[in-house]
Amino acid sequence: MSLPVRLANVGDVDVIQSLDHIAHSCERRRCFISQAVESGTCYVAAASRQVIGYGVLTYSFYYNGFVDMVYVDSEHRRRGAGSSILKHLESVCRTAKLFTSTNLSNLPMQALLIRRGFHLCGTVNGLDAGDPELFYLKQLDDDAS
Repeated sequence: MSLPVRLANVGDVDVIQSLDHIAHSCERRRCFISQAVESGTCYVAAASRQVIGYGVLTYSFYYNGFVDMVYVDSEHRRRGAGSSILKHLESVCRTAKLFTSTNLSNLPMQALLIRRGFHLCGTVNGLDAGDPELFYLKQLDDDAS
């Protein structure tokens, strides 16, 4: 099932922050969300016109597309929202390479990335103690610039 995904707007900030459980207690995460929306890099997925997840696409990773975040409300996980968000980010990405990362412990995200055609391309230790960060790459259309 594919859900509609659209560019987030300022009116979405409170909703995104309320569904993201980390944002409840982390000022840095709330700022990240606000800045992503303000800069036009945040996209939201909706079910029955209710925002249930978001994704952030930037170009700060060696000028390649990088999915900084995919987050789906816990009550709506494993129903296609994460896949819809990634599919949309792939479609709007302006580079031929799209990277992302997730923790070794995040098995559902790893499975989603593999289903969407991403391939493991590296590991970084030390970001989260005892939980290495796995980096993934998806080669998009060679016509992307």
